[in-house]
Amino acid sequence: MRFPSSARFACAQLHPMYLLPAGTQDGYRLFLIGAAIDGSRQMEKLFTRIANWVAHITGLPLTFAGCCVIVVVWAVSGPFFGFSDTWQLVINTGTTIITFLMVFLIQNTQNRDGAAIQAKLDELIRVSEGHNNFIGIEHLTESEVEEIRDKCERAARRHDEKIAAMAAKKAVAQKRAPKKHAA
Repeated sequence: MRFPSSARFACAQLHPMYLLPAGTQDGYRLFLIGAAIDGSRQMEKLFTRIANWVAHITGLPLTFAGCCVIVVVWAVSGPFFGFSDTWQLVINTGTTIITFLMVFLIQNTQNRDGAAIQAKLDELIRVSEGHNNFIGIEHLTESEVEEIRDKCERAARRHDEKIAAMAAKKAVAQKRAPKKHAA
C-alpha cells in the first residue's frame, strides 16, 4: 500500500501527542491519529464542568425554595385549570424529566467523588505503615471485600484484647508494687 506524499506530509505536521503507533506496512510507520481521544476528553471535561455546576446549583437552599414556589404556584393554579389532566400532566412530566436527568448527574458526581476519595486513601495507605495490599480493593467483588473486612475486624479485636490485657497487667503490677510513703 502506497501513501501519497501529501498524506505523509500532513501526518508529519501533526503534534506527536496526537499520534499513536499502530505498526508498520511497506516500510512506513503507521500511526493512528489521536484527535478523537482528545475530543472525547474535551467532551468529558465539559460534561464534568456542567455536572459540577448543576450539582452545586441544585444543592443550594435557594434552589429548593424555588422548587417549592413552583409546586405552590402549580397547586394554586389548579382551580383555574379545573384540575384537568393537562394541569396534572405538566407537573408530572416536568418532575419526571428533571428526576431522570438528575439521576445521571448525581451518579456522575458520586462516581468522581468516590474515585477521588479512593485515590486519596490509596495514597495514604501507600505512604503509611498500612498494608499496601489494601490498595485497589474497591475493584474486588462484594464477597471478597466482605472477607477482607472480616479479617480486619478480627485483627482489630485481637489488637483491642492485647491492649486490654496489657492495661490489666499494668494495673495489677501497680497494685502489687510497694507504695512509697510521703514523709
